Amino acid sequence: MTKLLVSAALLIGSSLFAEGTIPVAGVDPLKALSFLEGTWEAKTQGGSAGAQSAGTYVFQMELKHHVLGRHSNNDAGCKGPVDFDCNHSDLLYIFPDEGKKTLKAIYFDNEGHVIHYIVTVPQPTLAVFLSDPSNPGPQFQLVYELINGTMFGRFQIRMPGDTAWKTYLDWSGGKK
Repeated sequence: MTKLLVSAALLIGSSLFAEGTIPVAGVDPLKALSFLEGTWEAKTQGGSAGAQSAGTYVFQMELKHHVLGRHSNNDAGCKGPVDFDCNHSDLLYIFPDEGKKTLKAIYFDNEGHVIHYIVTVPQPTLAVFLSDPSNPGPQFQLVYELINGTMFGRFQIRMPGDTAWKTYLDWSGGKK
């Protein structure tokens, strides 16, 4: 009986090793963001951008579940001020820090912006992405909140010396 148990353990262990999926003790820090996963519609509703657009974005696990990625694009029919990029597209990658104690994110867009965020999940369906206030220039905040099957998003800016956040863009939509 003991030989049978040892053989079974070795067989299971070697198959896990061969696949590169040896389980790690502890909780997956990205699990708290699982409510974001999927393809979402996004329709803008306001904010200082003054734009009306619609599009989609997808949150999905990537790189063997080490990174949660978001890819977005706008549909045709965007209307906005001259300085608003209706052909906007961006990437957001969320990952645990090296100690796996906090979540970080990095954002890139087709306008050349790069934003580094610290990510918190203060409630089970609320994620807050906050840029470092010690960096020169404005501070940025990106918020996602799932309420009754609708994902609400908000991108906000706080200028140096200001205490209040100003919403640049609001959007919402259901899961596709």
